[in-house]
Amino acid sequence: MLANSKLIVFAAITDAGRARDFYCGLLGLPAREESEFALVLDANGVELRLQKVDRVVVPPYTSLGWQVDSVTKIVRELAAKGVVTVRYGFLQQDEDGIWQSPSGARIAWFRDPDGNVLSLTEIAGDPGETDKA
Repeated sequence: MLANSKLIVFAAITDAGRARDFYCGLLGLPAREESEFALVLDANGVELRLQKVDRVVVPPYTSLGWQVDSVTKIVRELAAKGVVTVRYGFLQQDEDGIWQSPSGARIAWFRDPDGNVLSLTEIAGDPGETDKA
Protein backbone atom coordinates (compact mmCIF):
# COMPACT_ATOMS: atom_id res chain seq x y z
CA MET A 1 0.00 0.00 0.00
CA LEU A 2 2.70 2.55 0.96
CA ALA A 3 5.74 0.97 -0.70
CA ASN A 4 5.73 3.56 -3.48
CA SER A 5 4.82 6.53 -1.29
CA LYS A 6 7.38 9.11 -0.24
CA LEU A 7 8.49 8.92 3.39
CA ILE A 8 8.34 11.96 5.70
CA VAL A 9 10.45 11.79 8.85
CA PHE A 10 9.47 13.68 12.02
CA ALA A 11 11.42 14.89 15.04
CA ALA A 12 10.62 17.46 17.71
CA ILE A 13 12.46 20.70 18.50
CA THR A 14 11.93 23.54 20.97
CA ASP A 15 13.99 26.27 19.31
CA ALA A 16 13.88 26.61 15.52
CA GLY A 17 16.90 28.92 15.35
CA ARG A 18 19.05 26.56 17.36
CA ALA A 19 17.79 23.59 15.31
CA ARG A 20 18.50 25.45 12.04
CA ASP A 21 22.05 26.21 13.22
CA PHE A 22 22.59 22.54 14.06
CA TYR A 23 20.81 20.72 11.24
CA CYS A 24 21.49 23.23 8.44
CA GLY A 25 24.68 24.92 9.59
CA LEU A 26 26.50 22.07 11.25
CA LEU A 27 25.08 18.97 9.53
CA GLY A 28 24.60 20.66 6.17
CA LEU A 29 20.94 19.81 5.51
CA PRO A 30 19.19 22.37 3.28
CA ALA A 31 16.07 24.06 4.64
CA ARG A 32 12.96 23.76 2.46
CA GLU A 33 10.61 25.95 4.45
CA GLU A 34 9.65 27.14 7.90
CA SER A 35 6.22 27.80 9.34
CA GLU A 36 4.83 28.38 12.80
CA PHE A 37 4.52 24.58 13.08
CA ALA A 38 7.77 23.18 11.69
CA LEU A 39 11.19 23.66 10.19
CA VAL A 40 11.26 21.45 7.08
CA LEU A 41 14.60 20.16 5.79
CA ASP A 42 15.75 18.08 2.84
CA ALA A 43 17.61 14.97 4.00
CA ASN A 44 18.85 13.69 0.64
CA GLY A 45 15.37 13.72 -0.90
CA VAL A 46 13.54 12.73 2.29
CA GLU A 47 11.52 15.41 4.04
CA LEU A 48 12.71 15.88 7.62
CA ARG A 49 9.97 17.77 9.42
CA LEU A 50 11.21 19.24 12.71
CA GLN A 51 8.02 19.93 14.62
CA LYS A 52 8.04 22.96 16.89
CA VAL A 53 6.93 21.98 20.37
CA ASP A 54 7.08 23.54 23.83
CA ARG A 55 8.87 20.55 25.35
CA VAL A 56 10.67 17.61 23.74
CA VAL A 57 10.21 14.23 25.37
CA VAL A 58 13.46 12.59 24.33
CA PRO A 59 13.19 8.86 23.69
CA PRO A 60 16.05 6.77 25.10
CA TYR A 61 16.78 5.33 21.66
CA THR A 62 17.89 6.65 18.27
CA SER A 63 15.44 9.06 16.65
CA LEU A 64 17.19 9.66 13.32
CA GLY A 65 20.17 8.12 11.58
CA TRP A 66 22.24 8.38 8.46
CA GLN A 67 24.09 5.70 6.52
CA VAL A 68 27.54 7.06 5.68
CA ASP A 69 30.54 5.80 3.74
CA SER A 70 32.98 6.53 6.57
CA VAL A 71 31.70 6.86 10.11
CA THR A 72 35.20 7.71 11.36
CA LYS A 73 35.54 10.61 8.92
CA ILE A 74 32.13 12.09 9.75
CA VAL A 75 32.56 11.64 13.52
CA ARG A 76 35.88 13.44 13.39
CA GLU A 77 34.45 16.26 11.27
CA LEU A 78 31.59 16.66 13.74
CA ALA A 79 33.99 16.52 16.70
CA ALA A 80 35.98 19.36 15.14
CA LYS A 81 32.72 21.37 15.21
CA GLY A 82 32.12 20.55 18.88
CA VAL A 83 29.77 17.58 18.54
CA VAL A 84 30.41 14.90 21.15
CA THR A 85 29.62 11.23 20.55
CA VAL A 86 27.36 9.49 23.02
CA ARG A 87 29.10 6.75 24.96
CA TYR A 88 27.24 3.74 26.26
CA GLY A 89 28.79 1.80 29.14
CA PHE A 90 27.40 -1.50 27.86
CA LEU A 91 29.10 -1.20 24.43
CA GLN A 92 32.76 -1.33 23.48
CA GLN A 93 33.34 1.90 21.59
CA ASP A 94 36.67 3.04 20.17
CA GLU A 95 38.41 6.33 20.91
CA ASP A 96 36.04 8.14 18.54
CA GLY A 97 32.95 6.65 20.21
CA ILE A 98 32.30 4.17 17.38
CA TRP A 99 30.89 0.72 18.10
CA GLN A 100 31.27 -2.25 15.78
CA SER A 101 28.10 -4.32 15.75
CA PRO A 102 28.06 -8.12 15.36
CA SER A 103 27.13 -7.62 11.67
CA GLY A 104 30.28 -5.56 11.18
CA ALA A 105 28.43 -2.25 10.86
CA ARG A 106 30.18 0.62 12.60
CA ILE A 107 27.88 2.99 14.49
CA ALA A 108 28.26 6.25 16.40
CA TRP A 109 25.64 8.30 18.22
CA PHE A 110 25.38 12.00 19.03
CA ARG A 111 22.64 14.35 20.21
CA ASP A 112 20.92 17.34 18.65
CA PRO A 113 20.39 20.51 20.73
CA ASP A 114 17.12 19.11 22.15
CA GLY A 115 18.76 15.84 23.19
CA ASN A 116 17.38 13.65 20.41
CA VAL A 117 19.77 10.75 19.75
CA LEU A 118 21.06 10.71 16.17
CA SER A 119 23.27 8.05 14.62
CA LEU A 120 25.77 7.44 11.86
CA THR A 121 26.12 3.93 10.42
CA GLU A 122 28.79 2.57 8.11
CA ILE A 123 27.54 -0.72 6.74
CA ALA A 124 30.11 -3.55 6.71
CA GLY A 125 31.64 -3.95 3.28
CA ASP A 126 30.91 -0.35 2.24
CA PRO A 127 33.88 1.54 0.88
CA GLY A 128 35.16 3.94 3.45
CA GLU A 129 37.80 4.50 5.98
CA THR A 130 38.65 2.09 8.73
CA ASP A 131 40.21 2.83 12.08
CA LYS A 132 43.28 4.12 10.18
CA ALA A 133 41.35 7.27 9.24
